Amino acid sequence: MALSQWLTLHGLFSIAGLLVYVVVSHVRQQRRHPSVAIGWVLFMLLLPYAALPLYLLFGTRKLIRAGRSSLVARAARPIDDEAAWPAQVAAALGQPRPATYRALCVHADGSESLRALLEMIDGARHTLDLCTFILGRDAAGAAVSAHLVAQARAGLRVRLLLDGVGRMLGGRPDLSALRHAGVQVELFVPPLHSPLKGRTNLRNHRKLVVADAGHAAERLWCGGRNLSAEYFEGQPSHSAWHDLSFDLQGPLARQAADLFQRDWVFAMGAELPTTGAAEADAKAVPVAASGEPAGQVIASGPDQADDTVQALLVSAAYRARTRIRLVSPYVVLDDALLMALTLAARRGVEVELLLPERSNHRLADIARHRSLRALAGAGVRVWLAPHMLHAKAAIVDEVLALVGSANLDNRSLFINYELMVAFHDAGDIARYSAWLDLELSTARPYVARSPGLWRDLGEGLVLWIGFQL
Repeated sequence: MALSQWLTLHGLFSIAGLLVYVVVSHVRQQRRHPSVAIGWVLFMLLLPYAALPLYLLFGTRKLIRAGRSSLVARAARPIDDEAAWPAQVAAALGQPRPATYRALCVHADGSESLRALLEMIDGARHTLDLCTFILGRDAAGAAVSAHLVAQARAGLRVRLLLDGVGRMLGGRPDLSALRHAGVQVELFVPPLHSPLKGRTNLRNHRKLVVADAGHAAERLWCGGRNLSAEYFEGQPSHSAWHDLSFDLQGPLARQAADLFQRDWVFAMGAELPTTGAAEADAKAVPVAASGEPAGQVIASGPDQADDTVQALLVSAAYRARTRIRLVSPYVVLDDALLMALTLAARRGVEVELLLPERSNHRLADIARHRSLRALAGAGVRVWLAPHMLHAKAAIVDEVLALVGSANLDNRSLFINYELMVAFHDAGDIARYSAWLDLELSTARPYVARSPGLWRDLGEGLVLWIGFQL
């Protein structure tokens, strides 16, 4: 093929790719960060033959139109109480209003977390709903599966929702024994035969177990742990990762059950329901009348009109008065959150960030340094844990502890289906802060160093190629 013919063909492919990108983004109202949009446009111009099919497979980010958050939430009156702003912001983002809970248990380590999980499964009397990104083909995955099988054979309705990509990352555990015992199993967007065109890249990263939803003894187990050995007790050749999870009882568990139900319906290929803040509010026990602590399930992902966790974190950075404490294994911040945190530090708020010295994702470790240098330069105290730390949490003053599955990176904040729980009780917030103090006791401070030319180019290349890190 002559050079002129090749250039003409390349130009036609590039124009076609750009037209598809513009039309699909407009029709589906896909809001993207400018750097992500630029990344896709450059990809279409330089390598349209690869970019166009990849965009059709992975390009969809939001599944609902903007502005479909709860009208009830958006009509809420401003709250003067300084401690009430987290609940107000969450409700304005379409999340259910606070619900009560009791008997919160923050797990000290993986052994306690696994024991609490298995006890919850064994103690269920009516239903069990379990959602996870990874179900390991190992001792921990086998233990959870065996307890689910026992409950299904005892006559309980048991449902397992497993991410399609997460199943492969967990070693492709055998699900036939679960199904044969009566466990209902659904894969969330299987990558090789997904019926959801353009949505292959949308992973369900939520981790939750709800027992007996709607009954007096309803319980929730939740946090950052996948159901695999490294998240609990480790293996002979590998020590366990440090992570954060919890369990509780009460009406707050019902919010998680409602979220699971929406994900379950979607995974089955049915119509995606609207966000149900108003419906959940109607079921909630009045917090003021109960005298019990309150919290909210915060869902983030393509099923939400807003990027709820990111928006809540940005709001927290601007509203914080004395202290912000953050924990995440991966830190690749978008411009808005990075600016909010640096401004908080510069106006005198004590901002701390804890992350592992080396995570299990090398590219994320390379990409994180630009964010870390900017944070450290603004006075943020950045700490490096000597072990793999997989916990995800944000603690703001004495008014908010946000704990769950979302990392401080663009994939968690803008692409994945994520689940965080917002705790508003000062005593329980202090318990999470004490957990963080224990983790900080072995950490060392991060020292920001100016990158050389090749290091700077390497970081930029990783951020450009992996603009969805």
